[in-house]
Amino acid sequence: MIKVLFICHGNICRSPMSEFILRDMVKKQGLSDLFHIASAATSREEIGNPVYPPARRKLKEHGIDPIGKTARQMTRQDYQDYDYLLAAERYNISNMLRITGGDPDHKISRLLDFSDRPRDIDDPWYTGDFDTAWADIVEGCEAFLAYLKREGKL
Repeated sequence: MIKVLFICHGNICRSPMSEFILRDMVKKQGLSDLFHIASAATSREEIGNPVYPPARRKLKEHGIDPIGKTARQMTRQDYQDYDYLLAAERYNISNMLRITGGDPDHKISRLLDFSDRPRDIDDPWYTGDFDTAWADIVEGCEAFLAYLKREGKL
């Protein structure tokens, strides 16, 4: 089983969108049984809150319902429990390294580091641009799945 944890600042926009987009992709490819996919925050600000309404609307536009998802904070134990800890942006990585105490197994990267254009995913909570966030996350998830296939993990 491939265990993936998506990380962003609050776990109400980018990381839950990533979680549910990848879940949808692997389901459509008949690969759901090969994955455990979740998401978390580096901060404590939104713990217990549901997916941010504009992010929820964007997911629902594409037939994806994040019902029941509430924000949680990443823990040191997550580093042991997951194979891939995929951040939305470089600032998340700094905070992830603080939480985990380091990355000796090289499990931490940005989602878009798997794409042909490595970069941060801008935070739509600030920009209001959920269309670009959606497109960036889809690009990253597709590139991540392609990476797993190239590496013989799928």
